[in-house]
Amino acid sequence: MIIVMKPDATKENIQKVEERLQQVGLKAHLSTGEDCTIIGVIGDRKKIANLEVSMLEGVEKTVRITEKYKLVSRHFHPEDTIVDVDGVKIGGKEVVVMAGPCSVESIEQLREAAKAVKAGGAKFLRGGAFKPRTSPYDFQGLAEEGLKMLREVADEEGLKVVTEIVDKDDIELVGKYADIYQVGARNMQNFQLLKALGKAKKPVMLKRGLAATISEWLNAAEYIMAGGNEQVIFCERGIRTYETFTRNTLDLSAVAAIKELSHLPIIVDPSHGTGRWEMVRPMARAAVAAGCDGLIIEVHPHPEVALSDGDQSLTPKNFNALMGELGKICDVMGRTL
Repeated sequence: MIIVMKPDATKENIQKVEERLQQVGLKAHLSTGEDCTIIGVIGDRKKIANLEVSMLEGVEKTVRITEKYKLVSRHFHPEDTIVDVDGVKIGGKEVVVMAGPCSVESIEQLREAAKAVKAGGAKFLRGGAFKPRTSPYDFQGLAEEGLKMLREVADEEGLKVVTEIVDKDDIELVGKYADIYQVGARNMQNFQLLKALGKAKKPVMLKRGLAATISEWLNAAEYIMAGGNEQVIFCERGIRTYETFTRNTLDLSAVAAIKELSHLPIIVDPSHGTGRWEMVRPMARAAVAAGCDGLIIEVHPHPEVALSDGDQSLTPKNFNALMGELGKICDVMGRTL
C-alpha cells in the first residue's frame, strides 16, 4: 500500500500517519516529491489489508500495491533516484560510462587500459579481480592483488572503481578498494549475498540473471534495499535465448521496463550482451537512445591476448570512436556524456 498525502499536508500530519503505522507493527518509507509526499507501507500483508488511515488529517488517498517488490517500485518513489558516487551521478542527465578490461591481468595492462578509457571520457574503471568462470580451468582472477592494482591505477587517472563481488565474506575486502560493488549475473539470486550487501555502505550494481524475468530482477534488488542500502543500479547484460550467433540476447526493452516500474537507474552492458566486439558499438548507441543511464564496456589494449573475453572487448581506438558517436546521440536526447 502507498498513502498519498495532500499537497498541503503538514509535517505533523505525516508524523501522525507514521505513528499509526508503528502502532500496528508496520514500517513507513517516505518519498517527498515536488507536489506531495508518498508514504510506502511495508510489513505483514494481513496487517496492511486491515489498515485504515484515510480518516487521518492530511491523507488524500490510499493505493493498494500488488507487486511483491515495494522499495524498488516507482509507486513508492515516483521521482528518479540518482546514485551519487563521490560526485559522479548515475541516474541524472549524464550518461555515465564505465570501461576497462574483463580481468585485471597485470599493472601494465591495467595502466594502458585506464589511460585509454580516461582519455575517451569514461568515469569508472572496470575490471575483474574475482572471476567466476564457466570452466574451473579458466583464469579466475588475481584476487586482492588485482583489487590493489585497480585502486592504484584508478587513483592515478582520477577514475572510480567498479568490480565484481562473488562472496558475502569478501564484502569488507572488496569495499576497501571499490566504489561500486558489481553483482554478476550468476549471483543475481544469491540471496545471502544480496542481504549482506543491503547492510553495505556503498552502491551496488545488480546485473540481470542469465534467464531472469524483469520481476525476478526487481525482487532481487528489493533484497538489497530491504536491508537498508538504497543505492542500487540495475544492469541489463543480455539473457540466454535460443539464439547462438550472439553470446546473449541483449534485451533493450528492459531499459524501458525498468524506467516504468522502478525509480532506480539502469545501465547496459553491450559487451556481455553480444559477445562480439563488432556489435558493441551499435548496441551501445541503441542503449543510449533507449534511455539508459550509463554503459559498462569491456576495453582491452590488446584483446587478441586477453586472458578472458577478448572477443567482446573494444580496442582503445574503437572505444574512442564509440564515445564520439554517443556524444551525438546524447545531444539529441538532451543528455550529456
